[in-house]
This record gives sequence, structure tokens and C-alpha cells, in this order.
Amino acid sequence: MQELTDNLPNPDGAEAPVLDLASRLTQDHHQSLKLWLRMLSCTTKIENEIRSRLRSTFGITLPRFDLMAQLERYPQGLRMGELSKRMMVTGGNITGITDQLEQEKLVVRVADPKDGRAYSVKLTTAGRKAFATMAAVHEGWVAELLQDMSAGDKGQLIELLSQMKQHLYSTGPAGVIATAATAANAADQ
Repeated sequence: MQELTDNLPNPDGAEAPVLDLASRLTQDHHQSLKLWLRMLSCTTKIENEIRSRLRSTFGITLPRFDLMAQLERYPQGLRMGELSKRMMVTGGNITGITDQLEQEKLVVRVADPKDGRAYSVKLTTAGRKAFATMAAVHEGWVAELLQDMSAGDKGQLIELLSQMKQHLYSTGPAGVIATAATAANAADQ
């Protein structure tokens, strides 16, 4: 079995294999598995770098930055449950992150006028200013990390991933599984 590896240049100019999830695969692995692991390894690498830079530059965690990003898009605020759905984390996680940001006076909880038991979370003026600064720097970091890809390649990748996302959301997990099972049954006959 031949292993699929990426080779990246070392500082001395020699190429060295990069051992990540995708590079551990062999020619015998399914192409979809290879694609998924390649996307995962790229996402993880970028996310880890952004996480590290946010912490060292601004003293903030990626989840706190993400919560502020959600609130920046909705100046009227979002309910805790909506934040939980949007960030795909538990309500307990949202409460903890919100508590931290509220202590720093970056967000405020406001009673929901439609439901006195619920709260919306909004960025404060200080929170909006802090987030605007962080967001501009964050965008520069992402551009830097992806600078070696041509604009055409980025556009093509965006289009392909958009098609994948549309397919996954339109069929849902059950539809994808059913489609795969139907294809497997047809191949067996």
C-alpha cells in the first residue's frame, strides 16, 4: 500500500513529509474519506493558528471571539438559545462565555420584552469597538494564511464547497445515507 503524503519544504530547502490525518491514508482508502480528512486537517491547522493568535494578541479565546461575531451581526441581540444553535455548543457553554464577556463589560444581558424568562445578549459600545479591532486583525490573519492560493483557486474551492454544503443541507443526514445505500444496492445488482 502506498501512503499518500504531502511534502513541504524545510527551511534548508529539502522536502519533508507532513503527517496529518489526510496524509496517513493509502491509495486503498475511499476518495470521500480522503477529501473529508483533507478538509478537516486544513480547517484544524487554520483554526489552531487563529486560536493561538487571538489568545496572544488580544487575550481572548476563539469561542469568545465567535460569540462576539454572532452578536456583531445582530445589533438587537440574540437569545441565549439562538446563540447556542448558531455556535453549535451547549447552552451551558454560552452561559459561561457570556458571563466572562459580561464581566469584561463587552456584552450585556437584556430581558426579552416578549418573554420575561428569557434574555437577549447584546454587544456593549466597548464590545463593538473591541470586536471591530479584533475582526480587522483576524481578517488579515486569514488572508495571510491563505495568501499562497490564487484568487481563481479560492473561487473554485468556494464554489465546490458551496455545492457540497447545499447538497448536505438539502438532503440531510438521512438523505445522504439513503442515497449512499441506494447506490451501494445498485452496484451489488
